[in-house]
Amino acid sequence: MPSDMILLLGVNHKTTPLAVREQLAVNNGYEAPLQALRTIAGCKEWYLLSTCNRVEIVVVASANAHVEEDIARLLFGSSVAPEHYQNYLYTYRNKEAVHHLFMVATSLDSMIVGEAQILGQLKEAYRYAAELKCTGPVLNKLLHKSFSAAKRVRSETQIGASAVSISYAAVELAKKIFGNLEDKNVLLIGAGEMAELAAEHLVSQGVRKVVVANRTLARAVDLAKRFNGSAVSLDELFSQLEQADIVISSTGAPNVILHKNDVKPIMRARRNEPIFFIDIAVPRDLDPELNDLDNVYLYDIDDLHNVVEINKAERDKEAIKARRIVDEEALKFQNWLESLAVVPTIAALRKKADTICRIELERTLCRLQHLTVDEQKSIEKMAHAISSKMLHDPVSFLKAESCKEQNEIKVEMIRAAFGLVDKD
Repeated sequence: MPSDMILLLGVNHKTTPLAVREQLAVNNGYEAPLQALRTIAGCKEWYLLSTCNRVEIVVVASANAHVEEDIARLLFGSSVAPEHYQNYLYTYRNKEAVHHLFMVATSLDSMIVGEAQILGQLKEAYRYAAELKCTGPVLNKLLHKSFSAAKRVRSETQIGASAVSISYAAVELAKKIFGNLEDKNVLLIGAGEMAELAAEHLVSQGVRKVVVANRTLARAVDLAKRFNGSAVSLDELFSQLEQADIVISSTGAPNVILHKNDVKPIMRARRNEPIFFIDIAVPRDLDPELNDLDNVYLYDIDDLHNVVEINKAERDKEAIKARRIVDEEALKFQNWLESLAVVPTIAALRKKADTICRIELERTLCRLQHLTVDEQKSIEKMAHAISSKMLHDPVSFLKAESCKEQNEIKVEMIRAAFGLVDKD
C-alpha cells in the first residue's frame, strides 16, 4: 500500500444539477460499470456508489498511475464533454477520500443530515463490488470502517431522532398527542403529495384504518388502495369526521372547507374524543378557529415548518458530535493504513532471521549428531529465542508512532542496515 493511493471521484446534489445526475446514475445494475472499472490500468481495487443524490467511485490505484482522467471519462460517459468535467466533479485523495466516505456513510454529507437510507445504499453497493471481486484488503477495511462509523454515530448521537420533513413532522406531532397510533383512524381530505407522504408515515406506525375523501372519487379509490383503505366522496365528509382521530387536509380549494361551526356538533357526536387536524393546503382548508374547541388540535403548514426548523437545529447540534466521531474513525483508519508501509519490511526481517536460524541450526546439528532429540530441541528453541530478541528492537522501532514521521526514510534505513533486498 505505501506506493498506492486511495482516490475518490464523484458528483452529488451540492455540485451537480439533477438533469446531469440522472444521466450518470446506475439504472441497469452495478455489474457493467464495475467491470468497466476493471479495464482501467493502474486500478487495483474499486467500488461504485450510485443514489439519486450522488454517484461516487473509490479506487485504490498505483501512485504513479494516471487514472483520474479514465475514471472521470467512465463516470460522465457521453453526458458531459471533458472540458466541462470540472464544473461538477470533486476529487479526494488518501486522507481526504477516507474522511469524505465516512461523512457520506454517517449521512453528514446527505441532503437531509441524519437520514438513515444512505447506509443501506452503501452496503448494497459494497455487496455487488465484493461479489464481483472488485474490492481487496484496503477497500474491504475502508468500507467496513465506514459502516462502523455510521453505527457509532447512530448509537452515540441523536442525529436521526428529530423529524426534518413536513410529512414526518406531522406524524411526530400525532404521536405526541395520542401516544400509540395503532388504534387510530386516519382521514385524508384531498390527495396532495405531502398528505400522501404523511399517510405513508402513519401507515408505517400501524394506524388501524385510512379513509380518503376526494372531489374525484376515482382518484380517492386509487389512493385508498395504496393504504388498504376505503374511499368516500367529499359529501360524506362530516359523517367520516365522527370516526376519525387524525385528519390530513390537502385540497386545492380556494377557500376554507371546514369551519369551527361545522366541527362543534361533530365533537358532541364524538363525545369530545380528541381529534388532530393537519392542514397542509395552501391556501388553508381548515378554519384557524378550530383550535378554540376543546380537544381539537390544529396544525397548519407554518406550524409544521416551525417544528421542522427546530428539529433541524437539534440535528445540527448532534452533527457536531457526529463529525468528531468521523474524525476519530478516519484517524484510526489512517493509522492502520500507515502501518501497512512497514509490514513488508517486518515480514522480510523475520524471513531473513528464520532463514539464518535454519541454515545455522542444520550446520550445527550435523556436527553434533550425538545429541538426544530433547537436546536438539533445546538448541532450536535457544536459536529462535536469540533471533526474536535481536528482532525485537528494530520491529518495535518500525511499529512505533515516532516512525510514522518520515517513515519511508526510516524503513529504507532498516532495510539497508539488515541487507534486505527490494523487489523490482
